[in-house]
Amino acid sequence: MECTLCNTTLHNKIDEFYFICNCCGAYVKHKKYYLNSVEEKERYKEHNNDIDNPGYQKFTSPITSAILENQSPEELGLDYGCGTGPVISKQLIDFGYRIILHDPYFNPNEGFVNYSYDYIFCCEVFEHFYSPKQEIEMLLKIMKPGGRLYVMTHLYTIDIDFANWYYRNDPTHVFIYTAKTIEYITDIYNLVIEKLTDRVLIISKT
Repeated sequence: MECTLCNTTLHNKIDEFYFICNCCGAYVKHKKYYLNSVEEKERYKEHNNDIDNPGYQKFTSPITSAILENQSPEELGLDYGCGTGPVISKQLIDFGYRIILHDPYFNPNEGFVNYSYDYIFCCEVFEHFYSPKQEIEMLLKIMKPGGRLYVMTHLYTIDIDFANWYYRNDPTHVFIYTAKTIEYITDIYNLVIEKLTDRVLIISKT
């Protein structure tokens, strides 16, 4: 099997489900453990993503706050993988922001690729990418020069017990990032890291 981001042949298997990529540092799930589309959608329906839930609003607030700080209402944003409860979009729209939403299961909008975006945000989406290389390249293609990509995902760090980690044990998660993975992405695509924590990534397109 090859890494779905950098196409490196995977040899280093950490457990039954995951490989570690020696090139980009990602933790890559073996394809034989992917859910089918029906199983995946049913699993997503179990998520409690109520847009009016204060706890959910607080969880997503790092992305919401960063967009409110960095972007203007006149600019066009894309909520890519908005899911069952697009809480960030709801809050931004309430502030007068222009947002297009797309989710392959819950808000399909094939026309989203026909626009150019000042910013794109993906909240708990990147870890679900079966083809991260193609997904990232598509997002960068439709983002304007100088545009920002806001990502919320949980990066793996060495202090985490991988075998018992909730991110590893979510059956819908197939690609887990590390700081090395982010460095690989920004180097390959000539991106600038504006913010990087274990939960939030903001990168800009040159």
